[in-house]
Amino acid sequence: MTLLDKSRAPVAQAPRPAPPSRGSATLRDLGLGIRFAAAGGREGWIRTLLTAVGVGLGVALLLLASSVPHMLDERSTRDQARSEVKVSAESSTKSDTSVLRLDTSTEYHDRSITGRLLRADGPAPVRPPGVARFPGPDEMVVSPALKELLAAPGNELLRERLPYEITGTIGDAGLRSPNELFYYAGSDTLTPAVGAERVSGYGAHRPADELPPLLVVLTVMVCVVLLVPVAIFIATAVRFGGDRRDRRLAALRLVGADIRTTRRIAAGEALFGAVLGLLLGLAFFLVGRGFVGTVEVWDVSAFPADVVPDPLLALLITVAVPLTAVLVTLVAMRSVVIEPLGVVRRGKDRGRRLWWRLLMPLAGLAVLGITGRIDEYAYEPVKPFPIAAGAVLVLVGLALLLPWLVEACVKRLRGGPVPWQLAVRRLQLNSGAASRAVSGVTVAVAGAIALQMLFAAMNADFNRVTGQDPTRAQFAAYSEDVTGEAATSAIEQFRATKGVDVVIGSVQAYASKPGVYADDDIPPTTSLIIGTCETLRELARITACEDGDTFVVHPPGDKDMSSWVDRTARKGKVVEVGSGEGEPVRWTLPADARTVQGRKDPMGNTHYGIMATTGAVDASTLPGAQITAQIRVDRSVPDVAEHVRNTAARVDPGMRFVTLDSVERDRQYDSIQTGLKVGASVVLLLIAASMLVSQVEQLRERKRLLSVLVAFGTRRTTMGWSVLWQTAVPVLLGLVVAVVGGLGLGATLAWMIAKSVSDWWLFLPLTGVGAGLILLVTAASMPSLWRLMRPDGLRTE
Repeated sequence: MTLLDKSRAPVAQAPRPAPPSRGSATLRDLGLGIRFAAAGGREGWIRTLLTAVGVGLGVALLLLASSVPHMLDERSTRDQARSEVKVSAESSTKSDTSVLRLDTSTEYHDRSITGRLLRADGPAPVRPPGVARFPGPDEMVVSPALKELLAAPGNELLRERLPYEITGTIGDAGLRSPNELFYYAGSDTLTPAVGAERVSGYGAHRPADELPPLLVVLTVMVCVVLLVPVAIFIATAVRFGGDRRDRRLAALRLVGADIRTTRRIAAGEALFGAVLGLLLGLAFFLVGRGFVGTVEVWDVSAFPADVVPDPLLALLITVAVPLTAVLVTLVAMRSVVIEPLGVVRRGKDRGRRLWWRLLMPLAGLAVLGITGRIDEYAYEPVKPFPIAAGAVLVLVGLALLLPWLVEACVKRLRGGPVPWQLAVRRLQLNSGAASRAVSGVTVAVAGAIALQMLFAAMNADFNRVTGQDPTRAQFAAYSEDVTGEAATSAIEQFRATKGVDVVIGSVQAYASKPGVYADDDIPPTTSLIIGTCETLRELARITACEDGDTFVVHPPGDKDMSSWVDRTARKGKVVEVGSGEGEPVRWTLPADARTVQGRKDPMGNTHYGIMATTGAVDASTLPGAQITAQIRVDRSVPDVAEHVRNTAARVDPGMRFVTLDSVERDRQYDSIQTGLKVGASVVLLLIAASMLVSQVEQLRERKRLLSVLVAFGTRRTTMGWSVLWQTAVPVLLGLVVAVVGGLGLGATLAWMIAKSVSDWWLFLPLTGVGAGLILLVTAASMPSLWRLMRPDGLRTE
């Protein structure tokens, strides 16, 4: 072969590498995005940390919410463990382990204190959970919170009421919560005659109280209203620093990356921030869990060991948060065109569209409508999932409506002072970030309005009008089966108590006609009430009264009962007076006793029967009676309620003492309302943190612009007002959406439970809270604004 032939021979070429598969390219781009987020320099780390902190706060709150079922189960378990196994108090049921128990619970400065007075029947008394040694006479074991309260200065009245020697503390196993006020005290004089019950053990099984259908609806709505703003907050946090990220992706386009590659890189950055946020959220949760026992919100607290997330819910959070971060980033990138030399956002010819944003809230209302009305007396359980789904669709739909409304309103704004023009122009250029920051406020306020309307509609069902009159008496105390002498002494002690103005004190026994009544083998019996003329005037319509007078009292409007009273209380005839304990006393009803009509006392009870003044019947001679003292006090006297309670405890540790109120609240309804207050407080703090972080992030994005304005001589006050208006305009528009959406959702829920809306103006206080958030966030962002408004911000590399 010649040299020419060799030169014409084909040259062997190295094989080209095969293009990477689609899966490997996706992993490569995601990894590159993670590297940018993790090693992107100071700016990249700041953005990543902002995202991680935002996501971490939301994750911590979600983990706390997922711990609620375990907290409730543990609380219920401890409550069941200390529930008493009661037996008959007769002497034949005594044993070496049985215990006599008397309830001595009380209140102090509006805080409930649960107490038990114990007396052992034998040498080995059964001990309550958490109690290491049975308290002896005049000794007590207390909860740590009560021990701290008793030792605090200024609580002399409480120490006077509980004059026992503290010999130990109750362990966690015997308490519902770490801040519960509880004690067990020992006695050597306790008997069944004063109302004590016999206990043979602890751990009685009690069936759980099922929630009524209306409260099921209320509970579902509380969960939705508290958790949806958290989810929106997390979705907002993963978009922190979006403008800076898009400019960095434009540089990647310049070196050859295509659109899909840049989107996958952006998803990788969001994924890294979300995973880091998960770790931070877990750290926040674990650190906060250690302090949860020392925090009490609306009288609610928990043991740190009880705060354990549900495994399935925790797994769902772990998977859902990174997935949400990636999906939100990819959806956001669809509205952005990243070119090699810059970023182009939605053109002027195409704004946000309204029609699809209206579909979600309308779909939510449709789901609630299809679910139909809920019968509170039905045997079938309420299905919570359609209610939750409908409410979620409505609230999320309101969050989607807000960006359209903000864009539609700000583009029509013109003129005004310089701060206003700066704020409006900024919103016209990019209102998306401001709308995202405010969406949490919108959802929270809308949900709160709907819930308040629901509470108001249910109020009559779970808040019973008692008929009590707190203007005539503020407190009532009563004991049963006491001697007449002790009863009269107790009334005098109440009258001598500091701050007491009037005591409507009466001693009550039963009067019956001697012999057997032929018709029903039961002797006609009615009540005998003994008191002063002032007391009897509070119980019956008596005009003229002198000591020694006696009255026959008819119940107003009840002819049958009036006839029964007359058959028992025959004037001039003998009646037997007693209470079933001891030998009855015979007494002659005077022939000149007047007949009067009864009236309601301050407790709302109507009395009838025989009423006698203290000069007509010697109450101290009665073998057994009931004492009732209705007490009116001078509210200007400091701690007057505690003085009265101390007297009641001194007269009889087991005396029932109540505060008169015109309305009696249902405990389950009240606990749900308390839970709403606790959760709403936490969510509002989270929303404030979200708005602050978002505000600081937006200021950082405009660092160079702020420096240019400073270089041109713009005053700081002008920029401060501008920041205020930039926050205020979206928040005010968000509140408009929240009010309209909340009223609509609340009216729909009221229709579902067959109730009418009682108050359409419940949104006014909630809008005030939203306005307060504007001022709070603006004030908190001022230090960052002053720091960024420096000429050295014009430096660049």
